Amino acid sequence: MPYEQQSLNFEEADVLLQNLHLTRPLVFFDLETTGLDLQMDRIVQFAFLRVEVDKTVRDWQELVNPGIAIPPEATGVHHISDDLVADKPVFAVFAPRVEAFIAGCDLAGYNIARFDVPFLQAEMERAGQALTLAEVRIIDAQTIYHRKEPRDLGAAYRFFCRKEMSGAHDAMVDVRATLEVLDGQLQKYGDLPQHVEELAAFCNMDDGTRFVTADRKFYWRYREAALGFGKYRGKSLNWVHQNDPDYLQWMVTQEWSGETRQMLLAAQRGEYPRNEE
Repeated sequence: MPYEQQSLNFEEADVLLQNLHLTRPLVFFDLETTGLDLQMDRIVQFAFLRVEVDKTVRDWQELVNPGIAIPPEATGVHHISDDLVADKPVFAVFAPRVEAFIAGCDLAGYNIARFDVPFLQAEMERAGQALTLAEVRIIDAQTIYHRKEPRDLGAAYRFFCRKEMSGAHDAMVDVRATLEVLDGQLQKYGDLPQHVEELAAFCNMDDGTRFVTADRKFYWRYREAALGFGKYRGKSLNWVHQNDPDYLQWMVTQEWSGETRQMLLAAQRGEYPRNEE
């Protein structure tokens, strides 16, 4: 669906957070980005919702020109295209106001501890507005969800098999339970593939679209194979070949899967894989 900006007006904030005692403002926030790499990728949208101690709310959201092309796979997720942000300010323009908006506040969000917080810090640092969060308390709803609703084998066994495991972490007990869980999943989800090769493709769907080869050492970035390791992490094979062919030669001498080795040898000849999907 097309991107739409929505103004958030939580008049019922006091009701929503009646079970949480605030001693200072709590800012909920979320970022949309060009990708997952803190150093190479950039913010294309941010949204902040600041809940004051008295439960009044202020919200703020902006589209951001990342200064780099937005990959089609990223646009497919957040529906923000290059055209949509072409006339928007770069993040550095917003950085002073971002710092002021969250000053003296704690932070909250979903998966922010692992992604949004470090990504925001990286962008603020690039903008010359280092964000110090040593005294900031971070509440992550995803962490709470995972701790209160565990996703381990025992939890899966209870959900799909409707009984308790006994002897968990004994190898044979675990594999028998896994067999029962898989059978329960196939019964519960009628749209799951019924053939092993199709089910395997379903299980590895993300790997097939994100990683170039099975060893996960290279990933797709702007449809090109990019390094996921080393000093040139995030750079494409094409770039490495053009700028540091000796490093490419060093990579060829390392131990790789046959698929990855063939890709590196081809790169030395100036042939690079492309993801046209």
